[in-house]
Amino acid sequence: MYESFYNLQGRPFQLTPDPRFYFSSRTHKKAMAYLTYGMNQGEGFIIITGDVGTGKTTLVRHLFETLDRNEYIAAMIVSTQLSAEDLLRSVVAAFGLDAQADDKGQLLARLEKFLREQFRMGRRALLVVDEAQNLSNAALEEMRMLSNFQEGDKALIQSFLVGQPEFRERIFSAPELEQLRQRVIATHHLEPMEEEELAGYIEHRLSLVGWDNDPCFTADAVEAIYRHSAGVPRRLNTLCSRVLLYGSLEEIHTIDGETIEAVVSDMASDTRQVTATSSALPPRPAPVNRQNDATLPLDAQQRGKDVSAMENRLNQLESMMKNQDETLRRLTDLMANLAGGGAKDDK
Repeated sequence: MYESFYNLQGRPFQLTPDPRFYFSSRTHKKAMAYLTYGMNQGEGFIIITGDVGTGKTTLVRHLFETLDRNEYIAAMIVSTQLSAEDLLRSVVAAFGLDAQADDKGQLLARLEKFLREQFRMGRRALLVVDEAQNLSNAALEEMRMLSNFQEGDKALIQSFLVGQPEFRERIFSAPELEQLRQRVIATHHLEPMEEEELAGYIEHRLSLVGWDNDPCFTADAVEAIYRHSAGVPRRLNTLCSRVLLYGSLEEIHTIDGETIEAVVSDMASDTRQVTATSSALPPRPAPVNRQNDATLPLDAQQRGKDVSAMENRLNQLESMMKNQDETLRRLTDLMANLAGGGAKDDK
């Protein structure tokens, strides 16, 4: 909706990770440096962590976009609660291989053969596991075993593990992961953006969809956006997307601090509980099938009996009213006949 109002060619603040919108903030630039260092080492594990919404997946997909396909073959899996064997199947499938096999040994042999073929072609294999905090310790141990594939002194596969902060804590505290820890060559934790980076982030995303300084974000608007988002990219995107929608509805071309506060207030109302009201009369109770009373619970049987008794009383009242109406009609006819006879006698 707001794209046409502001003459934009797309949505600049979409929530879906898109490497095209990658912004090289200080923390993301440092993370890329660690990833590049790890790639140059050609072995071991690199761990990237960050809170929800800090741009971990966008970072990894940006890395994939920069790879020379003649030099690297890369695969990515998004981890759920996988067993060790299910993880192995996911890795095999991610590299485009058939993941169906009678046993784990066949899968390992198939993957190793593929990796050696790629090595002979001069291509290095990279594996990225996103949401790695979902991996069990057994699955992580399976990952370590894959790192044993070697050609001479060269590793055939290198792995990047990307997850939330608790993953890093588990890696460096669980005794059973000691062998994996010894193969971690670099780690980095993504932090939220700093306040002075926010204006550049907003302009960067807008410029990618044909922005021509409409709308214009004032300095106090940027300050308010940072205050309410704490520099977390996903929160920024959510808020800025709503700001553009609000601005288009209100036909605002200069976004200031008051606009941001209005949008924040509007977003807060989204989570308030709404009490439904209706002027409609309550529905009449459904008729009770008294033939099936024996199969109902005791309280349901009692409710059925109460309804039945009420219906009987209503039927009795209706019958009494009909009888009274009939009696009144007869009395009226009798009085009319008597009145007619008296008038004839007077004549």
